[in-house]
Order: sequence, then structure tokens, then C-alpha cells
Amino acid sequence: MSDVVATEQETAALVNLFRDRIGAIRDQVRRVIVGQDEVIDYLLLTLLVGGHCLITGMPGTAKTLLVKTLATALGLSFKRIQFTPDLMPTDVTGTDIIEEDITTGHRRWTFVPGPLFANVLLADEVNRTPPKTQAALLEAMQEHSVTVRGTTHTLSEPFFVLATQNPIELEGTYPLPEAQLDRFLFNVLLDYLSAEDEMEVVDRNTSRVEGPQLRSCTSAEEIVKFQWLVRQVPLSTEVRRKAVELIRSTRPREASAPESVRRYVRYGASVRATQFLCLAAKARALMQGRYHVTDDDLRTLALPVLRHRVLTNYQAESDGRSVDEVLREVVER
Repeated sequence: MSDVVATEQETAALVNLFRDRIGAIRDQVRRVIVGQDEVIDYLLLTLLVGGHCLITGMPGTAKTLLVKTLATALGLSFKRIQFTPDLMPTDVTGTDIIEEDITTGHRRWTFVPGPLFANVLLADEVNRTPPKTQAALLEAMQEHSVTVRGTTHTLSEPFFVLATQNPIELEGTYPLPEAQLDRFLFNVLLDYLSAEDEMEVVDRNTSRVEGPQLRSCTSAEEIVKFQWLVRQVPLSTEVRRKAVELIRSTRPREASAPESVRRYVRYGASVRATQFLCLAAKARALMQGRYHVTDDDLRTLALPVLRHRVLTNYQAESDGRSVDEVLREVVER
């Protein structure tokens, strides 16, 4: 789709289709998931940008159910990997096995795909597996391909990883390296529900045995077209400059960095953060029925884009300053 020049009528029809599909997907997911509309939108933005999302939340906040429900509504293939300390890289990527032809007696190597070969991959508790296995995701997340025994296997599009991590029970965990964290578009915090929403969840899950039957609202082919459409949303020079200034303000050595960044930040965000912020802002504008990006798009998306890319120092820990607090000061400026 990226090499195709669409006519004005084709683009208008695709925009209308986009609106219908996004509305239908939201309705389907809400039939199962209660009170997480903001998180649902972040996951949809991740898909439309073609990125990956890190979900941080307490146990029992329906992280797995949310991802599985979204994959069903999108009409995409879904696989789940429970990351454990003894998980091997080949358990994620797949491996070659020797097969023998019973008619000729010849043996040959045959590749058996792992759970990585799906449109939507849920990497559950990704920080509970050693770095060697975590690294198996890096090539897939960046290149959308997997190399096994020197042979590269291309993943089907669209492909995006939704990884979860538990903020408690840190014993036996392996913090994600910065290179891998930088591959995630968002770091979304999944918080507890309100009292009313929690009552609704209890009512839904204690009064019936089976949940609602969901239907697929779109397809892989349509999603690839939507990803192309997002990149056609114009980004003014003024907004682009503000995005660059915002990201550069997170780097303590920059002249534009505020005092809180100079004091509490060890490493700021990279150029990839600027690209992701602009792309996510384009997708948010289109989801809200606009054909241009505004300052509000940048402000709204700044924290989930930056909170896992900006590293604070020991002074911040000593003073009890979280990375979100520092970033809020940067955004307010």
C-alpha cells in the first residue's frame, strides 16, 4: 500500500471505512472489557502506527483478556507466551527439525514456526525471562522477521507485540534492556477500575457461565491499509518543531532542558521517540475525526511514549521523584 498513490475518492472511502471499523472494534471490545477505554485506544493507536506496546499493571487487571478480546475483534491471529526463567529462544521463534521422507529415505531440515508467528503476540510477564530469550524478540519487533540457523523467515503483517510486566514481585525478574524498551511505542499503565466499573465486572462474571460471542470487525488487509492512511495525515512544521523540542527537553545536556531534567534525568529520549510521538499523534487525530495534528495530541501522548525511554538517576530516587512527575513538568512547559 505504501507504493500506491490513492485518488481523492479512494482516500475518502478509506477514511469512512476507517471510522466504521474503529467504532465497531470499540463496541465489540467493550462487550467484554469494562472501564478501560483509554487503554483500548492506546492499543488501537499501537496497531495503527505499526508499533508495540508495553502494559504495566497489577495481577487481575484483565491484561490477558484485553489483548485476546482485541485480537478477536480485529480478526487477527493471536498467540500467547508465558515468559518464565527456563524459556529458551527457540520456544519463542521456532526451530528446525529433521524430517525423513519415508518414500525416499532422504532427510531434510524443516522449520517449525514458534508462537512468534502470529499477528498479535501477547508476551506475558516478559521481564521474567533471561536476557537471551528477551533478545529473541528484538529482531521480530524491529525487522518483522526471525532468523533461525542463518535462514530469515518473514512474519505476516500486521505484527505487533503486546508485552505485560508485573510491577510487584520483582524477585526472579530480569529488567528489560534499554534497547528493547525503546522498541515499544507506549508504556501503558493499567490501573484499578472505579467502584462502579468493578461492580459491573462482578455482575458480568458471576451471573453467566459463557461470555458474549464476539465478531471480527476488520481484517489484516484492511489494517495494513489503515496503517498507510495514518501516515498520510499532514503534520505542520510548527507541530513537528514542537515535538522535536519536547523530546530534546528530556535530555539533560540540552540547553532547553528544564532544571528538573538536569537534576533528575540520567538519559533522555532518542530520536525514535520523536518519530513515534509524531506517528501516534497522527493516528490519534484520525481516530478523533481530524485530518491534522494538534498540540493536544502531543501533550496527551507524551507520557506513554516517554516514560520508559527517560531514565532517572539516584538523585530522583533519593528525592522521591518519579519519571512521570519529571515528564509532566517538561510537558507543561
